[in-house]
Amino acid sequence: MTSMAFHGGSLDGTVSPPPSKSHTHRAFFLASMAGGRSRITNALLSADTKATLAACRAMGAKVTEEGGAEVITGGDLHAPGHVDAENSGTTMRIFSGICSMFDGETTITGDESLRKRPMGPLLEALEANGTTCSSQNGLPPVTIRGPNRGGRVSIDGGVSSQFITSLLMVSPMLEDDSEITVTGNMVSAPYLDVTVHMMHLFGAEAERDGNVFRIKGGTGYRPYDYMVPADFSSAAFPMVAGALGGRVTVTGMDMDDPQGDKSIVEILEKAGADVRVDGTSITVTRSALRGCDVDMGNVPDLFPITAVLLSTAEGDSRLYGAPQLKFKESNRIETVVNMINAIGGDAVATDDGCIIHGRPRLRGGAIVHKGDHRIMMSAAVASIVCDGPVTMDDVECCAVSYPGFPEAMAAIGMREEVLRCTRRERGSGSHCSARATGPASEGSSKVSRPGSLWTPT
Repeated sequence: MTSMAFHGGSLDGTVSPPPSKSHTHRAFFLASMAGGRSRITNALLSADTKATLAACRAMGAKVTEEGGAEVITGGDLHAPGHVDAENSGTTMRIFSGICSMFDGETTITGDESLRKRPMGPLLEALEANGTTCSSQNGLPPVTIRGPNRGGRVSIDGGVSSQFITSLLMVSPMLEDDSEITVTGNMVSAPYLDVTVHMMHLFGAEAERDGNVFRIKGGTGYRPYDYMVPADFSSAAFPMVAGALGGRVTVTGMDMDDPQGDKSIVEILEKAGADVRVDGTSITVTRSALRGCDVDMGNVPDLFPITAVLLSTAEGDSRLYGAPQLKFKESNRIETVVNMINAIGGDAVATDDGCIIHGRPRLRGGAIVHKGDHRIMMSAAVASIVCDGPVTMDDVECCAVSYPGFPEAMAAIGMREEVLRCTRRERGSGSHCSARATGPASEGSSKVSRPGSLWTPT
């Protein structure tokens, strides 16, 4: 485990954000259900997406790497019996729906954090179409036994869009046509547009009419060679860093992609940042920021970094519309507010977001991110507007969605140092590789540098 201090700095440079985690998960599962050979290029190979690949292999898909692409041969599938989704809520939720098509039993579990994330609405919807499900009072581990034959089902859309994506993605594999009605508020709706779009690419017949989805059953999927686009939710970190402390360009972005998190461009503009879009490049330059109100309902993954963006904006800001934040890798409302306040900000939690009273500068300090990758990266970016360093443990957690985040930020000017690094045995997680670039006393574990000090294995 590596502990680091982030010292901010004047940022200037270009960053190529990692591929989309959400698209990668979907591509791996869709290719596995397709009857043939699909080639997935530019996939994000992070801790979460590797959990999805393991789940795909467990149900019989063949996965190989060829020329930097993941080649997946699907079609001959079976109930895998037992799968560990580790810390990946997307893996657990989508795979639960997929396993409902098997006339066999599968148990899906995960780490301590994942076992606290709700599954009840999805399990109830699966049971309505004949699937047998069991859980720990709606929490993982969950056991699924089909076959799910499709048909009409209703599901509450107020907890997680991943529940609906799970029902959507399995539907073409079922015997009957499916009609999924989403009741209540449909949170994170853009993710559902991504799901339907990708299902179409792999040959499914699916349509959305408001809060009702209709999917043709019995068709399955056909193989498709898919290139994963760059991830706007990851690009948000260097983009906000530019708004707070310099000039940063992110490349490889597609403003026509259905990703909801491209809203970070509008959020930055609303806060007064200087944003320029030039084809697939977006440049954000530091400018005076103003407080504003932002509806986070469709873009909950942007909540932590948006809170950091507005922590030093002039006036008050309100982030609202996302009660589902309580059910992420951590209770992100609580964790974000605690993080902002721990480094000298002024944030107050609400039921669906928070209120931020902007301050000219923050003081810095130690933060607790609870292993939540988006909190960790947001706190690192916050160091740009702090008078002192922002320190934290377990920086490796960023590998869930943005492997190499510290290195990417150091390359454009963020000052960082390793405070402590616990070396681990081969195969047990991660190790540190240090390169001293400044004075340090002999035997000290504290090393200042602008470059890489640790590499995940």
